[in-house]
Amino acid sequence: MKIISESACEALLRETAVGRDSAHDLQHVKRVVENARKIGIAEGAELRILIPAAWLHDLVVLSKNSADRKQASRISAEKSGEWLRACAVPENQTEAISHCIAAHSFSAGIEPRTIEAKVLQDADRLDALGAVGIARCFVTGAGFGSEFYHPEIPLPAAVSREADDSRYILDHFFTKLFRLPELMQTETARQMARSRIAFMERYIAQFMDEIGSEQTFPT
Repeated sequence: MKIISESACEALLRETAVGRDSAHDLQHVKRVVENARKIGIAEGAELRILIPAAWLHDLVVLSKNSADRKQASRISAEKSGEWLRACAVPENQTEAISHCIAAHSFSAGIEPRTIEAKVLQDADRLDALGAVGIARCFVTGAGFGSEFYHPEIPLPAAVSREADDSRYILDHFFTKLFRLPELMQTETARQMARSRIAFMERYIAQFMDEIGSEQTFPT
């Protein structure tokens, strides 16, 4: 199995840096790499598959409102595979890395077949949680022109209104982010996710206090 240089992966990413939004920039990739390394070591993953996949998982970034958005991970897998083959990486190793990349996306709906693919999916989802996840959520929502929160009922609740994260950024916590811990593939990632969720819950409580809302969390 060939060892793929992390510096070579980073250099490739820098060549495609133009047009990346701040939620999917090089710093996001580096965080996912470190998440993957930590989880992968704990879960016994093959790092020579996992780490290159983590570096290349967002080789192609499409805007959230692109009609091809759900295909982004597959396209990244294809482009990564082409680059790996040009670097003379063995085909079985290339295919393993490409599968990790294709399966990492929440929206792609591809079932991860290997421990490395499961770890990368978890590592990417972890970056949507915690302090960094909150920042990424608001940056992405603002890019769509969404409001921070519903003016009368900031927190969605079954007895008052349904969550609508297409209009209100805070609602995305309830439509997706708070569900992520139980969707994690590995126990290591689940534990990390629960810690980050606890911070997000404290954040919402502080948010409600600062905007003077009478709603309490959880609703």
